[in-house]
Amino acid sequence: MIRRTIVAALLAGAAIAVPAATPAGAAETPKVVIGIPGIPPIFSSVIAYVAQDEGFFKKYGGDVELRPFDNGTAAARAVAAGDLDASFSGTNVVVFQIANAGIPLKAIYGFPHPDMALATTEARHATCKDLVSQQVSIDTPGGVRSLALKAMLANGCHMSLDQVQQVAMGSNTASAMASGQLKYGVVHTDDIPDIEVRGHKKVYIIQRLSKTNPDTHYLVMTVRQDHLAKNREGYVRAVAGLIAAGHFMADPKNNAAVTKIASAHTGREPQIASAAIKGYLDIGVWTVNDDGMNKDQITKYLQILAKSGNIKEGKTPPTYDQLVDASIWRDAEALVKKGR
Repeated sequence: MIRRTIVAALLAGAAIAVPAATPAGAAETPKVVIGIPGIPPIFSSVIAYVAQDEGFFKKYGGDVELRPFDNGTAAARAVAAGDLDASFSGTNVVVFQIANAGIPLKAIYGFPHPDMALATTEARHATCKDLVSQQVSIDTPGGVRSLALKAMLANGCHMSLDQVQQVAMGSNTASAMASGQLKYGVVHTDDIPDIEVRGHKKVYIIQRLSKTNPDTHYLVMTVRQDHLAKNREGYVRAVAGLIAAGHFMADPKNNAAVTKIASAHTGREPQIASAAIKGYLDIGVWTVNDDGMNKDQITKYLQILAKSGNIKEGKTPPTYDQLVDASIWRDAEALVKKGR
Protein backbone atom coordinates (compact mmCIF):
# COMPACT_ATOMS: atom_id res chain seq x y z
CA MET A 1 0.00 0.00 0.00
CA ILE A 2 2.85 2.39 0.95
CA ARG A 3 4.66 1.59 -2.32
CA ARG A 4 1.51 2.31 -4.35
CA THR A 5 1.04 5.62 -2.51
CA ILE A 6 4.62 6.70 -3.24
CA VAL A 7 4.32 5.76 -6.92
CA ALA A 8 1.03 7.64 -7.18
CA ALA A 9 2.60 10.69 -5.59
CA LEU A 10 5.56 10.57 -7.97
CA LEU A 11 3.24 10.28 -10.96
CA ALA A 12 1.15 13.19 -9.70
CA GLY A 13 4.30 15.26 -9.21
CA ALA A 14 5.42 14.43 -12.74
CA ALA A 15 2.05 15.51 -14.08
CA ILE A 16 2.44 18.86 -12.32
CA ALA A 17 6.04 19.34 -13.40
CA VAL A 18 5.44 18.50 -17.07
CA PRO A 19 2.49 20.31 -18.70
CA ALA A 20 0.02 18.06 -20.50
CA ALA A 21 0.25 17.99 -24.26
CA THR A 22 -2.09 20.43 -25.94
CA PRO A 23 -4.97 18.68 -27.78
CA ALA A 24 -4.12 17.54 -31.29
CA GLY A 25 -0.64 19.00 -30.92
CA ALA A 26 -1.98 22.56 -30.90
CA ALA A 27 -0.27 25.59 -29.48
CA GLU A 28 -2.40 27.90 -27.36
CA THR A 29 -4.54 30.09 -29.61
CA PRO A 30 -6.51 33.28 -28.89
CA LYS A 31 -10.20 32.92 -28.10
CA VAL A 32 -12.76 32.95 -30.92
CA VAL A 33 -16.18 34.28 -29.90
CA ILE A 34 -18.94 33.09 -32.23
CA GLY A 35 -22.30 34.85 -32.38
CA ILE A 36 -25.14 32.32 -32.36
CA PRO A 37 -28.50 33.48 -33.77
CA GLY A 38 -31.57 33.31 -31.60
CA ILE A 39 -32.36 33.51 -27.90
CA PRO A 40 -32.88 30.60 -27.44
CA PRO A 41 -30.65 29.62 -30.38
CA ILE A 42 -32.10 28.47 -33.68
CA PHE A 43 -31.82 24.73 -34.13
CA SER A 44 -29.23 24.79 -36.90
CA SER A 45 -26.80 26.19 -34.31
CA VAL A 46 -26.96 22.93 -32.33
CA ILE A 47 -23.80 21.79 -34.11
CA ALA A 48 -21.84 24.50 -32.26
CA TYR A 49 -23.23 23.42 -28.90
CA VAL A 50 -22.38 19.80 -29.65
CA ALA A 51 -18.83 20.90 -30.46
CA GLN A 52 -18.73 22.77 -27.15
CA ASP A 53 -20.41 20.25 -24.85
CA GLU A 54 -18.75 17.14 -26.32
CA GLY A 55 -15.34 18.83 -26.10
CA PHE A 56 -14.56 18.95 -29.82
CA PHE A 57 -13.43 22.58 -29.77
CA LYS A 58 -10.96 21.76 -26.99
CA LYS A 59 -9.91 18.48 -28.59
CA TYR A 60 -8.53 20.37 -31.57
CA GLY A 61 -6.94 23.13 -29.53
CA GLY A 62 -9.64 25.74 -29.95
CA ASP A 63 -10.65 28.30 -27.36
CA VAL A 64 -14.24 29.05 -28.41
CA GLU A 65 -17.01 30.98 -26.72
CA LEU A 66 -20.58 30.85 -28.03
CA ARG A 67 -22.50 34.10 -27.54
CA PRO A 68 -26.25 34.26 -28.26
CA PHE A 69 -27.69 37.14 -30.30
CA ASP A 70 -31.30 37.99 -31.06
CA ASN A 71 -30.75 36.91 -34.66
CA GLY A 72 -28.06 36.27 -37.25
CA THR A 73 -28.40 39.77 -38.67
CA ALA A 74 -27.52 41.36 -35.32
CA ALA A 75 -24.59 38.98 -34.95
CA ALA A 76 -23.32 39.81 -38.45
CA ARG A 77 -23.49 43.51 -37.63
CA ALA A 78 -21.35 42.90 -34.54
CA VAL A 79 -18.80 41.05 -36.69
CA ALA A 80 -18.83 43.89 -39.23
CA ALA A 81 -18.21 46.41 -36.44
CA GLY A 82 -15.25 44.40 -35.18
CA ASP A 83 -16.96 43.64 -31.85
CA LEU A 84 -17.31 39.89 -32.49
CA ASP A 85 -14.94 37.33 -33.98
CA ALA A 86 -17.44 35.33 -36.04
CA SER A 87 -21.13 34.64 -36.47
CA PHE A 88 -23.56 32.18 -37.98
CA SER A 89 -25.52 34.52 -40.25
CA GLY A 90 -27.65 34.36 -43.36
CA THR A 91 -25.54 34.11 -46.50
CA ASN A 92 -27.68 36.81 -48.10
CA VAL A 93 -27.18 39.15 -45.12
CA VAL A 94 -23.40 38.76 -45.37
CA VAL A 95 -23.43 39.32 -49.13
CA PHE A 96 -25.44 42.52 -48.71
CA GLN A 97 -23.02 43.79 -46.06
CA ILE A 98 -20.10 43.26 -48.41
CA ALA A 99 -21.85 44.70 -51.46
CA ASN A 100 -23.59 47.71 -49.91
CA ALA A 101 -21.13 48.75 -47.22
CA GLY A 102 -17.85 47.32 -48.51
CA ILE A 103 -17.28 45.46 -45.26
CA PRO A 104 -14.32 43.05 -45.60
CA LEU A 105 -16.02 39.80 -44.62
CA LYS A 106 -15.19 36.20 -45.46
CA ALA A 107 -17.25 33.02 -45.21
CA ILE A 108 -15.28 30.08 -43.79
CA TYR A 109 -17.96 27.43 -43.15
CA GLY A 110 -21.41 26.92 -44.59
CA PHE A 111 -24.90 25.56 -43.97
CA PRO A 112 -25.99 24.97 -47.56
CA HIS A 113 -29.63 23.93 -47.42
CA PRO A 114 -32.36 26.22 -46.12
CA ASP A 115 -35.13 24.48 -44.22
CA MET A 116 -37.49 27.43 -44.02
CA ALA A 117 -41.12 27.28 -45.07
CA LEU A 118 -44.08 29.62 -45.08
CA ALA A 119 -46.70 27.92 -42.93
CA THR A 120 -50.00 28.37 -41.14
CA THR A 121 -52.11 26.71 -38.49
CA GLU A 122 -55.26 27.60 -40.42
CA ALA A 123 -56.36 24.56 -42.43
CA ARG A 124 -59.01 26.48 -44.35
CA HIS A 125 -56.69 29.38 -45.17
CA ALA A 126 -53.50 27.68 -46.32
CA THR A 127 -53.06 29.13 -49.80
CA CYS A 128 -51.16 32.09 -51.18
CA LYS A 129 -54.29 34.16 -51.72
CA ASP A 130 -55.16 33.81 -48.02
CA LEU A 131 -51.94 35.63 -47.09
CA VAL A 132 -53.01 39.05 -48.34
CA SER A 133 -52.92 41.61 -45.47
CA GLN A 134 -52.16 38.87 -42.92
CA GLN A 135 -49.59 39.17 -40.14
CA VAL A 136 -46.63 36.85 -40.75
CA SER A 137 -44.04 36.04 -38.09
CA ILE A 138 -40.41 36.67 -39.06
CA ASP A 139 -37.16 37.25 -37.17
CA THR A 140 -36.55 40.92 -37.97
CA PRO A 141 -37.09 43.10 -41.08
CA GLY A 142 -34.23 42.33 -43.44
CA GLY A 143 -33.31 39.21 -41.45
CA VAL A 144 -33.05 35.65 -42.71
CA ARG A 145 -36.72 34.77 -42.22
CA SER A 146 -37.80 38.10 -43.67
CA LEU A 147 -35.72 37.61 -46.80
CA ALA A 148 -36.96 34.02 -47.09
CA LEU A 149 -40.52 35.31 -46.89
CA LYS A 150 -39.83 37.79 -49.65
CA ALA A 151 -38.39 35.04 -51.86
CA MET A 152 -41.23 32.58 -51.23
CA LEU A 153 -43.88 35.23 -51.84
CA ALA A 154 -42.24 36.36 -55.08
CA ASN A 155 -41.41 32.98 -56.59
CA GLY A 156 -44.10 30.77 -55.07
CA CYS A 157 -47.07 33.09 -54.62
CA HIS A 158 -46.29 35.85 -57.16
CA MET A 159 -46.80 38.40 -54.40
CA SER A 160 -44.73 41.25 -52.99
CA LEU A 161 -43.62 41.69 -49.40
CA ASP A 162 -45.82 44.74 -48.90
CA GLN A 163 -48.93 42.59 -49.41
CA VAL A 164 -48.44 41.04 -45.96
CA GLN A 165 -47.64 42.46 -42.53
CA GLN A 166 -44.28 41.33 -41.14
CA VAL A 167 -44.19 40.83 -37.38
CA ALA A 168 -40.70 40.70 -35.83
CA MET A 169 -40.58 37.84 -33.32
CA GLY A 170 -36.85 37.08 -33.13
CA SER A 171 -36.59 33.31 -32.78
CA ASN A 172 -40.06 33.00 -31.18
CA THR A 173 -42.17 32.17 -34.23
CA ALA A 174 -43.02 28.71 -32.91
CA SER A 175 -44.22 30.11 -29.59
CA ALA A 176 -46.33 32.75 -31.31
CA MET A 177 -47.98 30.20 -33.60
CA ALA A 178 -48.41 27.54 -30.90
CA SER A 179 -50.16 30.04 -28.62
CA GLY A 180 -52.40 31.32 -31.39
CA GLN A 181 -50.88 34.80 -31.23
CA LEU A 182 -50.10 34.53 -34.94
CA LYS A 183 -51.51 32.15 -37.54
CA TYR A 184 -48.84 32.57 -40.23
CA GLY A 185 -45.08 32.42 -39.99
CA VAL A 186 -41.78 31.56 -41.61
CA VAL A 187 -40.84 28.35 -39.80
CA HIS A 188 -37.78 26.17 -39.47
CA THR A 189 -37.93 22.36 -39.46
CA ASP A 190 -37.86 22.21 -35.66
CA ASP A 191 -40.66 24.76 -35.36
CA ILE A 192 -43.16 22.37 -36.93
CA PRO A 193 -43.13 19.60 -34.27
CA ASP A 194 -42.85 22.32 -31.61
CA ILE A 195 -46.04 24.04 -32.78
CA GLU A 196 -47.87 20.75 -33.18
CA VAL A 197 -46.85 19.32 -29.79
CA ARG A 198 -47.15 22.45 -27.66
CA GLY A 199 -50.02 24.09 -29.47
CA HIS A 200 -51.92 20.92 -30.40
CA LYS A 201 -52.29 22.42 -33.86
CA LYS A 202 -51.58 20.94 -37.27
CA VAL A 203 -49.10 22.93 -39.35
CA TYR A 204 -49.85 23.40 -43.03
CA ILE A 205 -47.09 24.34 -45.47
CA ILE A 206 -47.96 27.01 -48.02
CA GLN A 207 -44.52 27.26 -49.67
CA ARG A 208 -41.05 25.81 -49.07
CA LEU A 209 -37.95 27.89 -49.79
CA SER A 210 -36.14 24.81 -51.10
CA LYS A 211 -38.85 24.49 -53.77
CA THR A 212 -39.35 28.13 -54.69
CA ASN A 213 -35.64 28.99 -54.57
CA PRO A 214 -33.58 25.78 -54.98
CA ASP A 215 -30.26 27.64 -55.40
CA THR A 216 -30.64 29.50 -52.10
CA HIS A 217 -27.74 29.12 -49.66
CA TYR A 218 -28.72 29.18 -45.99
CA LEU A 219 -26.04 30.32 -43.52
CA VAL A 220 -22.31 30.94 -43.35
CA MET A 221 -19.83 31.34 -40.54
CA THR A 222 -18.53 34.80 -41.33
CA VAL A 223 -15.46 36.69 -40.08
CA ARG A 224 -13.73 39.97 -40.82
CA GLN A 225 -10.68 39.52 -43.03
CA ASP A 226 -8.45 41.45 -40.62
CA HIS A 227 -9.54 39.26 -37.69
CA LEU A 228 -8.93 36.18 -39.81
CA ALA A 229 -5.41 37.34 -40.64
CA LYS A 230 -4.59 37.96 -36.97
CA ASN A 231 -5.94 34.67 -35.62
CA ARG A 232 -6.14 32.26 -38.53
CA GLU A 233 -5.10 29.30 -36.38
CA GLY A 234 -7.90 30.00 -33.93
CA TYR A 235 -10.50 29.93 -36.69
CA VAL A 236 -9.06 26.73 -38.17
CA ARG A 237 -9.33 25.00 -34.80
CA ALA A 238 -12.87 26.30 -34.24
CA VAL A 239 -13.96 24.91 -37.62
CA ALA A 240 -12.22 21.61 -36.81
CA GLY A 241 -14.49 21.37 -33.76
CA LEU A 242 -17.55 21.94 -35.96
CA ILE A 243 -16.41 19.28 -38.43
CA ALA A 244 -15.95 16.73 -35.64
CA ALA A 245 -19.34 17.66 -34.20
CA GLY A 246 -20.96 17.12 -37.60
CA HIS A 247 -19.54 13.59 -37.81
CA PHE A 248 -20.68 12.89 -34.25
CA MET A 249 -24.22 14.07 -34.98
CA ALA A 250 -24.49 12.04 -38.18
CA ASP A 251 -23.90 8.78 -36.28
CA PRO A 252 -27.32 7.41 -35.18
CA LYS A 253 -25.85 5.93 -32.02
CA ASN A 254 -25.23 9.45 -30.73
CA ASN A 255 -28.84 10.59 -31.12
CA ALA A 256 -29.56 10.47 -27.39
CA ALA A 257 -26.49 12.57 -26.57
CA VAL A 258 -27.24 15.09 -29.31
CA THR A 259 -30.90 15.26 -28.28
CA LYS A 260 -29.89 16.05 -24.71
CA ILE A 261 -27.61 18.88 -25.85
CA ALA A 262 -30.15 20.24 -28.32
CA SER A 263 -32.92 20.18 -25.74
CA ALA A 264 -30.78 21.89 -23.10
CA HIS A 265 -29.72 24.78 -25.31
CA THR A 266 -32.76 25.35 -27.52
CA GLY A 267 -35.38 24.73 -24.85
CA ARG A 268 -37.11 22.16 -27.07
CA GLU A 269 -38.62 19.16 -25.33
CA PRO A 270 -36.60 15.97 -25.98
CA GLN A 271 -39.43 14.56 -28.10
CA ILE A 272 -39.32 17.65 -30.34
CA ALA A 273 -35.54 17.89 -30.36
CA SER A 274 -35.09 14.27 -31.41
CA ALA A 275 -37.51 14.64 -34.33
CA ALA A 276 -35.88 17.89 -35.36
CA ILE A 277 -32.38 16.39 -35.40
CA LYS A 278 -33.53 13.71 -37.81
CA GLY A 279 -35.22 16.31 -39.97
CA TYR A 280 -32.13 18.49 -40.18
CA LEU A 281 -29.88 15.54 -40.95
CA ASP A 282 -32.26 14.44 -43.72
CA ILE A 283 -32.13 17.92 -45.25
CA GLY A 284 -28.36 18.09 -44.98
CA VAL A 285 -28.23 21.36 -43.05
CA TRP A 286 -25.12 20.22 -41.17
CA THR A 287 -22.30 19.39 -43.56
CA VAL A 288 -20.10 16.40 -42.91
CA ASN A 289 -17.79 15.83 -45.87
CA ASP A 290 -17.27 19.34 -47.25
CA ASP A 291 -17.31 22.99 -46.22
CA GLY A 292 -20.95 23.55 -47.12
CA MET A 293 -20.03 26.24 -49.64
CA ASN A 294 -20.37 24.57 -53.04
CA LYS A 295 -18.98 26.95 -55.65
CA ASP A 296 -21.69 26.32 -58.24
CA GLN A 297 -24.51 26.77 -55.71
CA ILE A 298 -23.09 29.97 -54.23
CA THR A 299 -22.27 31.42 -57.64
CA LYS A 300 -25.89 30.92 -58.74
CA TYR A 301 -27.13 32.37 -55.47
CA LEU A 302 -24.94 35.45 -55.89
CA GLN A 303 -26.53 35.98 -59.29
CA ILE A 304 -29.97 35.75 -57.69
CA LEU A 305 -29.02 38.25 -54.99
CA ALA A 306 -27.71 40.64 -57.63
CA LYS A 307 -31.28 40.84 -58.98
CA SER A 308 -33.04 40.86 -55.62
CA GLY A 309 -33.34 44.61 -55.25
CA ASN A 310 -31.47 44.56 -51.93
CA ILE A 311 -28.17 45.72 -53.39
CA LYS A 312 -27.76 49.47 -53.80
CA GLU A 313 -27.61 51.01 -57.24
CA GLY A 314 -24.07 51.01 -58.57
CA LYS A 315 -23.00 48.24 -56.16
CA THR A 316 -22.32 44.61 -57.08
CA PRO A 317 -22.25 41.42 -55.00
CA PRO A 318 -18.89 39.77 -54.31
CA THR A 319 -17.69 36.90 -56.46
CA TYR A 320 -17.38 33.42 -54.96
CA ASP A 321 -13.63 33.92 -54.43
CA GLN A 322 -14.20 37.29 -52.78
CA LEU A 323 -16.79 35.82 -50.42
CA VAL A 324 -15.31 32.43 -49.55
CA ASP A 325 -12.03 31.41 -47.94
CA ALA A 326 -12.03 27.66 -48.56
CA SER A 327 -8.56 27.16 -47.07
CA ILE A 328 -9.82 27.35 -43.47
CA TRP A 329 -12.03 24.28 -43.85
CA ARG A 330 -9.29 22.37 -45.73
CA ASP A 331 -6.80 22.95 -42.92
CA ALA A 332 -9.44 22.16 -40.29
CA GLU A 333 -10.38 18.92 -42.02
CA ALA A 334 -6.71 17.91 -42.13
CA LEU A 335 -6.49 18.61 -38.40
CA VAL A 336 -9.52 16.44 -37.70
CA LYS A 337 -8.19 13.55 -39.78
CA LYS A 338 -4.86 13.79 -37.99
CA GLY A 339 -6.52 13.88 -34.56
CA ARG A 340 -8.86 10.92 -35.03
